[in-house]
Amino acid sequence: MELLTVTTNTDQDAEGDLAASRSPQPPTAAGAGTAAKIRGWLTSGVSYVIPFVTAGGLLIALGYALGGHRISEAPPVTEGFDATTTSGWAALLFQLGGLAFDFLVPVLGGFIAYAVAGRPALVSGFVGGAVAVVTGAGYLGGLVAGLLAGAVVYQLTRWRPPRAVAGTKPVLVLPLVSTLITGALMWVVVGAPLAAATSGLTSWLNSLSGGNAIALGAIVGLMMAVDMGGPVNKAAYAFGVAGLTTGSETAPVIMAAVMAAGMTPPLAMALASTLRPRLFTGIERDNGRAAWLLGASFVTEGAIPFAASDPLRVIPSLMAGSSVAGALSIAVGSSLLAPHGGVFVIGLIGGPVGHLLAVIAGTAVSAALVIALKSVRRGGAVEDASAGVTAGPAP
Repeated sequence: MELLTVTTNTDQDAEGDLAASRSPQPPTAAGAGTAAKIRGWLTSGVSYVIPFVTAGGLLIALGYALGGHRISEAPPVTEGFDATTTSGWAALLFQLGGLAFDFLVPVLGGFIAYAVAGRPALVSGFVGGAVAVVTGAGYLGGLVAGLLAGAVVYQLTRWRPPRAVAGTKPVLVLPLVSTLITGALMWVVVGAPLAAATSGLTSWLNSLSGGNAIALGAIVGLMMAVDMGGPVNKAAYAFGVAGLTTGSETAPVIMAAVMAAGMTPPLAMALASTLRPRLFTGIERDNGRAAWLLGASFVTEGAIPFAASDPLRVIPSLMAGSSVAGALSIAVGSSLLAPHGGVFVIGLIGGPVGHLLAVIAGTAVSAALVIALKSVRRGGAVEDASAGVTAGPAP
């Protein structure tokens, strides 16, 4: 059943409820298939996420620039803010950026649901996205939550309640029931398996640490780009950071591979959108400009808007490039004594030239693959969801 198709056979009350709360339709062609409609919903939801990615990422980058790589260890500004020191402002910027990032997945889930089924789906989409954060499902969990919430609300709008309670349907029944269903499914069906998988991934990485270092770099690099802030990414990052606390001689080498691989996705999307702008919407091109700094700052989440709107092409491309970056970083012997910071901790990188070459190589591989896959025509055109204008050839 097509979720956006409302026929003359549909219950008239359900049509009225949905039409009254419907947002403008995503830019999909009439008669388009389910896959095209899903992509339209994802693109619409992602457009609301981009300001959070940009603002949060740049605030975090500025925090690192002013406060150094240890700014993440600063006490909360609620415990005391010293406006007369650089470190005080650095902590404020960093923590504001982190707060903006906390909204990424709930906003993504909420507005994907909104694109599918209108205002009644907002609350269940937001709550489902929040559950994805709590369970560690990341932005991929947010995508699932948004689509699930939208589908649940759409089906509920087809239910015709008794006339005595019909007035409560849009303001009480739909939000309450859809939030319960979406939240429960996200928590039980999605959350528990992901938690177990994350634990298993961490154990697996630990078992590989004594083997082929270059292969380990490739695996860790690939994991950094799978879900960019989700459980797989966090498992790889935690593996690198945990090694620094052990004093192991190989730990800084692995940490350098983790950071090189994490810098690659935003830089690759920035490069791809610069070289072939007609393959991207206007919103994506704007986000690509900000992604240069986000990638340089090791803010992997800068690539999320691109991956969320076109996951089947973008994610495999980013995984390939990050895998190359991680392997090359270890092959050239780069090392890193800081857990974060990107270019702002270059003084702590051993073999900075080799590290830079690894990042450049990974960026080039991912950008080339993204361009190649998006250049494969399937009919239609890339449209700007915010302006409704054609942006170039269809991906």
